[in-house]
Amino acid sequence: MFGMIKNSLFGGTEVTEYKLLSSETKEGINYEVRRYDSARYASVCTEGRSFDQAASEGVKRLLMYKGGSNDRGVGMGVTVPVAITVFTRDDGAMSRRFVIGLRIPSRYQDNPPAPTDSSVKIEDRPGMTVYALQFGGFAGEYEFRIEASRLTRILGETAPYQRKQYFCCSYDPPIKPYGRRNEVWFIQEEP
Repeated sequence: MFGMIKNSLFGGTEVTEYKLLSSETKEGINYEVRRYDSARYASVCTEGRSFDQAASEGVKRLLMYKGGSNDRGVGMGVTVPVAITVFTRDDGAMSRRFVIGLRIPSRYQDNPPAPTDSSVKIEDRPGMTVYALQFGGFAGEYEFRIEASRLTRILGETAPYQRKQYFCCSYDPPIKPYGRRNEVWFIQEEP
């Protein structure tokens, strides 16, 4: 167990790279438009749990996988952000279905170790353009819902983004007390 924690926390953190397309300010709120390339992710899908329960359980399983609970027993280090896909109901509220994902580190992208936990899946995610709104502090369901509402308001009705899902992203471990980075991403509709 200690080896898994050591590899996950101290094995090096790789930040997912993106191309900044624009920085916008609307109603005093700053957001960015970014382009992310396609990549392989380790993911865990949960249903029927609250956002906070799903995030806690999913991240734990993904850190175990990246920390050495895989067919090679290799600690891969950590990538950020943790990207939680939120699926919305028709009224815009969060459903109780979430996909918690961590990008596979660059050096394992072509040939990632197979998970030993059957709930952890390796998936190929396509490239995407997102509207990203950054905020600080400790973030759970309530905070992410507030920030998603802010991004919805500033983008307005005509912005071309997917309304049936969005991402809640966290960059920091829970032990970091200040200077925390969280984001909400809305996926731009591709032309």
